[in-house]
Amino acid sequence: MQFLQHIGEYTLLMGRVLRWPDRQRMFWRQYSRELEKQGLQSLPIVLIISLFIGAILTIQAKINTENPLLPTYTVGLLTRETLLLEFSSTILCLILAGKVGSSIASEIGTMRITEQIDAMEIMGVNSANYLILPKILAFLTMMPMLVIVSTAIGLLGGWAVGAFTDIITVHDYLIGIQYAFNPYYVWYSLIKSLVFAFVITSMASYYGYSVKGGAIEVGRASTKAVVNTNIMILFLDLILSKLLL
Repeated sequence: MQFLQHIGEYTLLMGRVLRWPDRQRMFWRQYSRELEKQGLQSLPIVLIISLFIGAILTIQAKINTENPLLPTYTVGLLTRETLLLEFSSTILCLILAGKVGSSIASEIGTMRITEQIDAMEIMGVNSANYLILPKILAFLTMMPMLVIVSTAIGLLGGWAVGAFTDIITVHDYLIGIQYAFNPYYVWYSLIKSLVFAFVITSMASYYGYSVKGGAIEVGRASTKAVVNTNIMILFLDLILSKLLL
Protein backbone atom coordinates (compact mmCIF):
# COMPACT_ATOMS: atom_id res chain seq x y z
CA MET A 1 0.00 0.00 0.00
CA GLN A 2 2.84 2.39 0.79
CA PHE A 3 4.34 1.69 -2.63
CA LEU A 4 1.07 2.61 -4.33
CA GLN A 5 0.83 5.72 -2.17
CA HIS A 6 4.27 6.84 -3.33
CA ILE A 7 3.28 6.28 -6.96
CA GLY A 8 0.12 8.34 -6.51
CA GLU A 9 1.90 11.20 -4.75
CA TYR A 10 4.68 11.19 -7.35
CA THR A 11 2.14 11.31 -10.19
CA LEU A 12 0.23 14.19 -8.59
CA LEU A 13 3.47 16.09 -8.01
CA MET A 14 4.54 15.65 -11.64
CA GLY A 15 1.10 16.91 -12.67
CA ARG A 16 1.87 20.17 -10.84
CA VAL A 17 5.45 20.30 -12.15
CA LEU A 18 4.84 19.71 -15.86
CA ARG A 19 2.94 22.91 -16.53
CA TRP A 20 3.80 26.05 -18.43
CA PRO A 21 5.64 28.41 -16.04
CA ASP A 22 3.66 31.41 -14.83
CA ARG A 23 6.70 33.69 -14.75
CA GLN A 24 8.89 33.21 -17.79
CA ARG A 25 11.73 35.46 -16.65
CA MET A 26 12.11 33.69 -13.31
CA PHE A 27 11.94 30.29 -15.00
CA TRP A 28 14.74 31.03 -17.49
CA ARG A 29 16.87 32.49 -14.72
CA GLN A 30 16.47 29.32 -12.66
CA TYR A 31 17.00 27.19 -15.77
CA SER A 32 20.36 28.83 -16.55
CA ARG A 33 21.50 28.33 -12.96
CA GLU A 34 20.57 24.66 -13.06
CA LEU A 35 22.45 24.19 -16.34
CA GLU A 36 25.61 25.24 -14.59
CA LYS A 37 24.90 23.42 -11.33
CA GLN A 38 23.84 20.07 -12.80
CA GLY A 39 25.72 20.08 -16.10
CA LEU A 40 28.95 22.05 -15.94
CA GLN A 41 29.70 21.17 -12.33
CA SER A 42 29.24 17.47 -13.18
CA LEU A 43 31.72 17.67 -16.05
CA PRO A 44 34.94 17.13 -14.00
CA ILE A 45 33.75 13.85 -12.47
CA VAL A 46 32.48 12.69 -15.87
CA LEU A 47 35.86 13.40 -17.48
CA ILE A 48 37.90 11.69 -14.77
CA ILE A 49 35.75 8.56 -14.50
CA SER A 50 35.34 8.16 -18.28
CA LEU A 51 39.07 8.48 -18.93
CA PHE A 52 39.98 5.77 -16.43
CA ILE A 53 37.10 3.49 -17.39
CA GLY A 54 38.10 3.68 -21.06
CA ALA A 55 41.66 2.72 -20.16
CA ILE A 56 40.54 -0.10 -17.84
CA LEU A 57 38.13 -1.51 -20.44
CA THR A 58 40.90 -1.56 -23.04
CA ILE A 59 43.32 -3.38 -20.73
CA GLN A 60 40.72 -5.93 -19.62
CA ALA A 61 39.52 -6.50 -23.18
CA LYS A 62 43.08 -7.19 -24.30
CA ILE A 63 43.69 -9.63 -21.43
CA ASN A 64 40.48 -11.55 -22.11
CA THR A 65 40.82 -11.71 -25.90
CA GLU A 66 44.38 -13.04 -26.17
CA ASN A 67 43.52 -15.67 -28.74
CA PRO A 68 45.25 -16.09 -32.12
CA LEU A 69 41.85 -16.77 -33.70
CA LEU A 70 40.54 -13.32 -32.75
CA PRO A 71 41.52 -10.30 -34.87
CA THR A 72 43.70 -7.65 -33.25
CA TYR A 73 41.03 -4.96 -33.61
CA THR A 74 38.68 -6.81 -31.20
CA VAL A 75 39.96 -4.78 -28.24
CA GLY A 76 38.96 -1.41 -29.71
CA LEU A 77 35.63 -2.84 -30.84
CA LEU A 78 34.78 -4.14 -27.36
CA THR A 79 35.80 -0.86 -25.73
CA ARG A 80 33.64 1.18 -28.10
CA GLU A 81 30.57 -1.03 -27.76
CA THR A 82 30.81 -1.18 -23.96
CA LEU A 83 31.10 2.60 -23.68
CA LEU A 84 28.23 3.23 -26.08
CA LEU A 85 25.79 0.58 -24.93
CA GLU A 86 26.20 0.68 -21.16
CA PHE A 87 28.80 2.86 -19.50
CA SER A 88 28.20 6.30 -21.00
CA SER A 89 24.44 6.00 -20.51
CA THR A 90 23.54 3.63 -17.68
CA ILE A 91 26.63 3.51 -15.44
CA LEU A 92 27.25 7.23 -15.83
CA CYS A 93 23.66 7.97 -14.78
CA LEU A 94 24.05 5.70 -11.75
CA ILE A 95 27.07 7.77 -10.74
CA LEU A 96 25.33 11.09 -11.41
CA ALA A 97 22.31 9.93 -9.42
CA GLY A 98 24.56 10.05 -6.38
CA LYS A 99 25.81 13.55 -7.15
CA VAL A 100 22.87 15.31 -8.79
CA GLY A 101 20.07 13.34 -7.15
CA SER A 102 21.31 13.76 -3.60
CA SER A 103 21.97 17.46 -4.20
CA ILE A 104 18.43 18.06 -5.47
CA ALA A 105 16.78 16.04 -2.70
CA SER A 106 18.70 17.82 0.06
CA GLU A 107 18.20 21.26 -1.47
CA ILE A 108 14.44 20.92 -1.82
CA GLY A 109 14.16 19.03 1.47
CA THR A 110 15.94 21.84 3.29
CA MET A 111 13.54 24.35 1.75
CA ARG A 112 10.64 22.21 2.94
CA ILE A 113 11.73 21.95 6.58
CA THR A 114 12.62 25.67 6.72
CA GLU A 115 9.07 26.42 5.48
CA GLN A 116 10.24 28.27 2.36
CA ILE A 117 7.98 26.10 0.22
CA ASP A 118 5.03 26.82 2.50
CA ALA A 119 5.71 30.54 2.10
CA MET A 120 5.60 30.17 -1.69
CA GLU A 121 2.29 28.35 -1.49
CA ILE A 122 0.82 31.11 0.69
CA MET A 123 1.86 33.69 -1.91
CA GLY A 124 0.06 31.70 -4.60
CA VAL A 125 3.20 30.38 -6.31
CA ASN A 126 3.17 26.90 -7.80
CA SER A 127 6.23 25.85 -5.79
CA ALA A 128 6.53 22.46 -7.48
CA ASN A 129 6.66 24.02 -10.92
CA TYR A 130 8.97 26.84 -9.82
CA LEU A 131 11.50 24.62 -8.03
CA ILE A 132 11.44 21.33 -9.94
CA LEU A 133 10.72 22.07 -13.61
CA PRO A 134 13.98 24.03 -14.22
CA LYS A 135 15.97 21.18 -12.67
CA ILE A 136 14.33 18.55 -14.86
CA LEU A 137 14.68 20.51 -18.11
CA ALA A 138 18.24 21.58 -17.34
CA PHE A 139 19.40 18.02 -16.70
CA LEU A 140 17.55 16.78 -19.79
CA THR A 141 19.43 19.41 -21.77
CA MET A 142 22.86 18.60 -20.35
CA MET A 143 22.65 14.81 -20.14
CA PRO A 144 23.10 14.05 -23.89
CA MET A 145 26.14 16.35 -23.92
CA LEU A 146 27.61 14.56 -20.91
CA VAL A 147 27.04 11.20 -22.60
CA ILE A 148 28.81 12.29 -25.78
CA VAL A 149 31.72 13.75 -23.80
CA SER A 150 31.92 10.59 -21.69
CA THR A 151 32.07 8.34 -24.76
CA ALA A 152 34.74 10.49 -26.42
CA ILE A 153 36.90 10.70 -23.30
CA GLY A 154 36.49 6.96 -22.68
CA LEU A 155 37.77 6.22 -26.19
CA LEU A 156 40.61 8.65 -25.54
CA GLY A 157 41.49 6.69 -22.40
CA GLY A 158 41.72 3.52 -24.49
CA TRP A 159 43.91 5.32 -27.00
CA ALA A 160 46.22 6.41 -24.17
CA VAL A 161 46.74 2.75 -23.25
CA GLY A 162 47.95 2.08 -26.78
CA ALA A 163 50.05 5.23 -26.93
CA PHE A 164 51.84 4.90 -23.59
CA THR A 165 52.02 1.14 -23.03
CA ASP A 166 52.84 -1.96 -25.09
CA ILE A 167 49.50 -3.64 -24.33
CA ILE A 168 48.03 -2.76 -27.73
CA THR A 169 49.16 -0.69 -30.67
CA VAL A 170 47.39 2.55 -31.49
CA HIS A 171 46.85 1.34 -35.05
CA ASP A 172 44.97 -1.78 -33.97
CA TYR A 173 42.94 0.19 -31.43
CA LEU A 174 41.87 2.82 -33.97
CA ILE A 175 40.85 0.15 -36.47
CA GLY A 176 38.77 -1.51 -33.74
CA ILE A 177 36.83 1.59 -32.71
CA GLN A 178 35.94 2.22 -36.37
CA TYR A 179 35.11 -1.35 -37.36
CA ALA A 180 31.42 -2.14 -38.05
CA PHE A 181 30.22 1.04 -36.37
CA ASN A 182 26.44 1.21 -35.93
CA PRO A 183 25.23 4.85 -35.62
CA TYR A 184 21.99 3.65 -34.03
CA TYR A 185 23.92 2.74 -30.87
CA VAL A 186 24.62 6.45 -30.35
CA TRP A 187 20.90 7.23 -30.51
CA TYR A 188 20.19 4.26 -28.24
CA SER A 189 22.60 5.65 -25.66
CA LEU A 190 21.14 9.16 -25.89
CA ILE A 191 17.53 7.95 -25.58
CA LYS A 192 18.39 5.94 -22.47
CA SER A 193 20.24 8.88 -20.93
CA LEU A 194 17.24 11.19 -21.42
CA VAL A 195 14.93 8.71 -19.69
CA PHE A 196 17.38 8.26 -16.83
CA ALA A 197 17.92 12.02 -16.51
CA PHE A 198 14.18 12.52 -16.00
CA VAL A 199 14.08 9.70 -13.45
CA ILE A 200 17.02 11.13 -11.49
CA THR A 201 15.68 14.68 -11.24
CA SER A 202 11.99 13.85 -10.77
CA MET A 203 12.47 11.15 -8.13
CA ALA A 204 15.05 13.20 -6.20
CA SER A 205 12.70 16.19 -6.30
CA TYR A 206 9.80 14.05 -5.07
CA TYR A 207 11.71 12.74 -2.06
CA GLY A 208 12.97 16.22 -1.21
CA TYR A 209 9.56 17.85 -1.67
CA SER A 210 7.79 15.31 0.53
CA VAL A 211 10.20 15.58 3.49
CA LYS A 212 8.54 15.84 6.89
CA GLY A 213 10.46 16.51 10.08
CA GLY A 214 13.90 18.00 10.58
CA ALA A 215 17.46 17.81 9.32
CA ILE A 216 17.72 14.06 9.95
CA GLU A 217 14.77 13.44 7.64
CA VAL A 218 16.48 15.46 4.89
CA GLY A 219 19.46 13.11 5.05
CA ARG A 220 17.20 10.07 4.95
CA ALA A 221 15.27 11.48 2.01
CA SER A 222 18.52 12.08 0.14
CA THR A 223 19.61 8.49 0.75
CA LYS A 224 16.23 7.08 -0.31
CA ALA A 225 16.31 9.21 -3.46
CA VAL A 226 19.70 7.85 -4.54
CA VAL A 227 18.94 4.20 -3.71
CA ASN A 228 15.49 4.10 -5.31
CA THR A 229 16.66 6.08 -8.34
CA ASN A 230 19.47 3.56 -8.95
CA ILE A 231 17.01 0.68 -8.70
CA MET A 232 14.64 2.38 -11.15
CA ILE A 233 17.48 3.12 -13.59
CA LEU A 234 18.53 -0.53 -13.65
CA PHE A 235 14.92 -1.67 -14.07
CA LEU A 236 14.33 0.76 -16.95
CA ASP A 237 17.67 -0.20 -18.50
CA LEU A 238 16.44 -3.78 -18.74
CA ILE A 239 13.17 -2.68 -20.38
CA LEU A 240 14.76 -0.18 -22.77
CA SER A 241 17.41 -2.67 -23.83
CA LYS A 242 14.65 -5.13 -24.72
CA LEU A 243 12.58 -2.52 -26.58
CA LEU A 244 15.27 -0.58 -28.41
CA LEU A 245 17.82 -3.25 -29.36
